[in-house]
Amino acid sequence: MGLTADRLEAGLDRIAAMSPPMAVALGRAGYPPERIRSRGVETLMRAIVGQQVSVKAADSIWARLTAATGGFDDLPAVLALPVEALRAAGLSGQKAGYIHALARACVDDGLDFAALPADDEAAIARLVAVKGIGRWSAEIYLLFADGRGDVFPAGDLAVQIELGRILGLDQRPTERATRDLAAPFSPDRGALAVFLWHHYMTISAAKGMTEGPV
Repeated sequence: MGLTADRLEAGLDRIAAMSPPMAVALGRAGYPPERIRSRGVETLMRAIVGQQVSVKAADSIWARLTAATGGFDDLPAVLALPVEALRAAGLSGQKAGYIHALARACVDDGLDFAALPADDEAAIARLVAVKGIGRWSAEIYLLFADGRGDVFPAGDLAVQIELGRILGLDQRPTERATRDLAAPFSPDRGALAVFLWHHYMTISAAKGMTEGPV
């Protein structure tokens, strides 16, 4: 289960107490809503679908993919679907291969979402061992579905933009710099990430910037 509203608010209150710029931003945008996804393969499948496409396009592809597969309760049946059937749902050939790879990791390699390592980095490593699962997708899963309160997707463009803007930087920080800037807010970096997306959407949407995690 992802971060509840109570956990988000408590984490952000601690962050605001540490950082005047974050306190100002929190007063401006307010607390973010919960971003909770179900634990299991379906959520990570959806993360694959959402890679490098808009939220609207991802929703459309996901609806067609769910219809084509009949859902994801029967992973051997998903594996039996030819790549052409997955591509007909709107996936690229590469993403179709990733869907098969994730299903195979669960069916043949024993990937168990209920038994991921307790250590965040070890859990990320277990997920990125699956072809097509990058660090961003693993972090999004652990944050939204597993409720890992200190997971921080520093490679996310919106996270970089908004953290730099709130802290008054002249330019968008790199992934490494973003991770370094967020380090003092541990163990509440998950709440920070959710807030940065919320601030990006609510404050920056008026400027035509509407991208964020699926």
